[in-house]
Amino acid sequence: MHRYEATIAWRRDGAAFSDNRYSRGHEWSFDGGLRVPASSSPAVVPEPMSLANAVDPEEALVAATASCHMLWFLSLAAKRGYVVDRYEDAAFGVMDRNAAGKVAFTRIVLRPAIAFAGDKQPDATALATLHERAHAECFIANSLNCPVEVAVGAT
Repeated sequence: MHRYEATIAWRRDGAAFSDNRYSRGHEWSFDGGLRVPASSSPAVVPEPMSLANAVDPEEALVAATASCHMLWFLSLAAKRGYVVDRYEDAAFGVMDRNAAGKVAFTRIVLRPAIAFAGDKQPDATALATLHERAHAECFIANSLNCPVEVAVGAT
């Protein structure tokens, strides 16, 4: 078992609170001292109460899912003797009403583009297998209630 921690800090900026027009800007702090400006999504709470230049929880969930998949993919590719030169993913998530009528992520789509080096190049079947295994091992995908799709593409 592993334990992961984050500190989330918010302070009222002196503005009124009960009128619901307070800033949603806050900060995420992680081990090692990393601090990340965060906010609600401007798609959920309009600016200026949300900060467009900060990470919102929805973006973070999509990024965490894509990052976890990538890390497993890289590990599995290395074990099979492939050399990955570049991995980029233009992932996105869709929020809609779920079967219970609650707003939730209804799907996350990963769109990785991978460049391999060297003579050993995966064919379409090997690439699909790498993605299937990475998806099966991804801690984040295994924790979600929505489907995570992988749109396979190699460059």
